[in-house]
Amino acid sequence: MTDDLFAASADLGRGADDTLPPLAVRMRPRNLDEVRGQKSVLRPGSPLRRLIEGAGGAAGPVSAILWGPPGTGKTTLAHLVASATNRRFVELSAINAGVKDVRAVLEQAVRDKSLYGRDTVLFLDEIHRFSKAQQDALLPGVENRTIILVAATTENPSFSIIAPLLSRSVTVTLTSLDDDDIRDLVTDAVADERGLAGRFELDPDALDHLVRIAGGDARRSLTSLEAAAGVAEDRAGTRDPDQHVTISLADTEQAVATAAVRYDKGGDQHYDVASAFIKSMRGSDVDAALHYLARMLEAGEDPRFIARRVVISASEEIGMADPTALQTAVAAMHAVAQIGMPEARLVLAQAVLHNCLAPKSNATYAAMNAAIADVRAGKIGVVPTHLRGTGYAGAKALGHGEGYRYTHDEPNAVGPQQFLPDVLVGEADYYHPSDRGWEATLGSRWASLRETIRGRTK
Repeated sequence: MTDDLFAASADLGRGADDTLPPLAVRMRPRNLDEVRGQKSVLRPGSPLRRLIEGAGGAAGPVSAILWGPPGTGKTTLAHLVASATNRRFVELSAINAGVKDVRAVLEQAVRDKSLYGRDTVLFLDEIHRFSKAQQDALLPGVENRTIILVAATTENPSFSIIAPLLSRSVTVTLTSLDDDDIRDLVTDAVADERGLAGRFELDPDALDHLVRIAGGDARRSLTSLEAAAGVAEDRAGTRDPDQHVTISLADTEQAVATAAVRYDKGGDQHYDVASAFIKSMRGSDVDAALHYLARMLEAGEDPRFIARRVVISASEEIGMADPTALQTAVAAMHAVAQIGMPEARLVLAQAVLHNCLAPKSNATYAAMNAAIADVRAGKIGVVPTHLRGTGYAGAKALGHGEGYRYTHDEPNAVGPQQFLPDVLVGEADYYHPSDRGWEATLGSRWASLRETIRGRTK
């Protein structure tokens, strides 16, 4: 969630000097002792601490993927990595950088290493926004240790970062700060010369409110404090740096006038809310599903992402118990793409209602997973000769297609024939129709078909 959700009192709380950087930037930790939270990943001897302290193994320092919600210190830790002796720091954002920018950094890193013996730290923010091809461009530099890559992401690296890059880096999971860490951070920011320099006094209930609305996000807490300081100055009618001003609960509430929905499109909340949404549809709770749908839409989630989840749910949770659920979901997905917001919310709501109210069956899901499990276990075998393709020269000489029974020549277009590879004959048993909805009619049909098809082999 971006800081512009907070009230736009842009005054920095230190008088009329509007040239100062934001409070969250001014209070950025300068060393490990000032870092709040993250005790586990910064413990002595941990890979991240060794990287920050400039230690490296026999092959040199490793690259790191920093994964965590906003405001947990990813950018700060990257700066600390770069602060180790004789390292050059380059910062790129995957939002506006491309392969050309990455290659330029790599080329300069090679020159710096050759001429000055200086390592280059490349901090790449929001790496999950890089495509596979763009991430591939990083591999030579990371593998050869031309650069020390410190990449930040709010999305699960297992889903958003290519495997070769993950295998060449350490993944560091950062967690939201607890209330005590946020409380200490805000208190320090009020007194610190880099922050509000002791000019403001923060009422205890105002402090409690700032801690509560931060939601474990350090940046959010400091942005809120900065906005509240501006409101307090306006109320007091002074920007004189020699006059003390009290920040009250009312000031903080006015500064944070818009209730921030606790949802980050790229962070943990993205996965948590989406998960709750899917499970509510699975559980047939219409009200809960609509709540999470509204929550995602109000947070600015891409409606196309939501539509894809509804389509998946229609097959995974409902399947053949109500085949029309998939039709509704796919129609909704196309309608959302054509219509857009805000009208698309109604299309999504209709598809969600269909999924919630439809009879449920995971037989399709279970059948597909069982088939995949056999394939991964090596139960593959060769395609039976009579099923092999005959549309190329030499196929007939190999016996391909010999003995194949054309289904439409059989009574009711179903006849005995071996379709499975030999290794799965008598073994494969994937689809078990449920007794719910339309799928209840399929159990006896599949049993009859199976008996006819497998009554004898070719």
